[in-house]
Order: sequence, then structure tokens, then C-alpha cells
Amino acid sequence: MTVADDITEVAPDVYDLTLERGAARYRAFLVDGAEPTLVDCGFDRTTDALFDRLDALDVTPQRLVVTHVHPDHTGGFDAVVDRYDPTTYVPAESTHDFAHQPTHRYEHGDTVGPFQAVHVPGHTDDNYALVAESRAVAVMGDAAIGADWRGLPAGYFVLVEGIYSTDLREAERNLERLQAYDFDVGLVFHGSHVLADARETLDAFVDFPNKPDTWPEDG
Repeated sequence: MTVADDITEVAPDVYDLTLERGAARYRAFLVDGAEPTLVDCGFDRTTDALFDRLDALDVTPQRLVVTHVHPDHTGGFDAVVDRYDPTTYVPAESTHDFAHQPTHRYEHGDTVGPFQAVHVPGHTDDNYALVAESRAVAVMGDAAIGADWRGLPAGYFVLVEGIYSTDLREAERNLERLQAYDFDVGLVFHGSHVLADARETLDAFVDFPNKPDTWPEDG
């Protein structure tokens, strides 16, 4: 398998960079343009693979956006900063031990490069999705993953496993925030993407039969 096999243009000028395959598949995303934007940066151990993908595309990222600070999303943070010196964006809620301090802290509703930031806590307290409505693309962070990751048919969304999440109930409730945005492509870090009708697919998951108008209080 060549480097080119691990680079997929999933929407115009939006690239899935597969960094590692095996029992699990790990990714970063690149949005090319006037200021190329890298979304997440994989494990520390996949940094060389990330650099190989970017070299193959002949793109230097000028912006690095972190969705949340789990190690499969931010392990390469310092190496990317050392190599490319991008402007960096990290959630306001994140705690971290990066050698390099983030350039910016972002919050729900902020514009981050081509994206609107959507805070979707539950998987982690600092978990964000990033929606570029002008491109009809949402990078889901770990607000949702591909259903085939859990042995179900591809083309649908499910929640991240409870063993890796802080609060699954909050994760499900906060998915409703993404219904305020329009997007056709939903990109996930685990499992298969939803490459058409992604908002409608999300709606079908979120608006389950007999769903009450309001969530009952905990307890």
C-alpha cells in the first residue's frame, strides 16, 4: 500500500489522511485553500505518517485545529508545530500538556478558519464538532462515529463507546446542537464517513421514535 492509498479527497479540497490501519483506523483531515487547515494530528507514533501525507499533497498547514485532547487526536501536536509553525486552535475547555501553548482558545459558536465550532460534550468535556456550511461538510470530532465501527452497516452514525466517554447521556443530548447546521458530508475519525445526506442521517438518529419534547431531569 502506498502513501497515495491513505489520502482520499472526501469533498472538494477536503482530504481524509489515514495515518494508521489495522484493528483500528486513525485519521486527520486537511482542508486545503488559501490557509490550509489541519484538523487534529493523530498519535505521536503516527506523526511521520502525517508528514508523509502532507508532503504527498505538497501542502503546508497554516492552521491546526484540535477537536479534543485525546491522544489519538493530539499526540502529534508539538511535532506539527515544530515542523510547520501553524496558528493553533484548542478548545477553551481542554487541559493539556503540550510543550507549545495554543495560539487561540475557541468556544461554542466561534469561527475557526472555515468552520463554526459546535461544542458537543459527553464523549469528553472538551469535545467539538466543526461545521463548514459553505462546503456542506461537518467534521464530527468524536461527537459521533461510523456505525460500521460497531459492527453495524456503514452509512450511519452512532455514539462513541461508553468505555471511552465521560457521559453517554450528555453525548446523545448534545448531538441536537448539530441539527442547527446544514451539511451534506459528515466526516468521522472512526468507522466510515457519511458522504451524502449526513444531516438527514443525523436527524434520523437523534429524533428517535417517541422522543419527548424535553429531556427529563437526571435521577
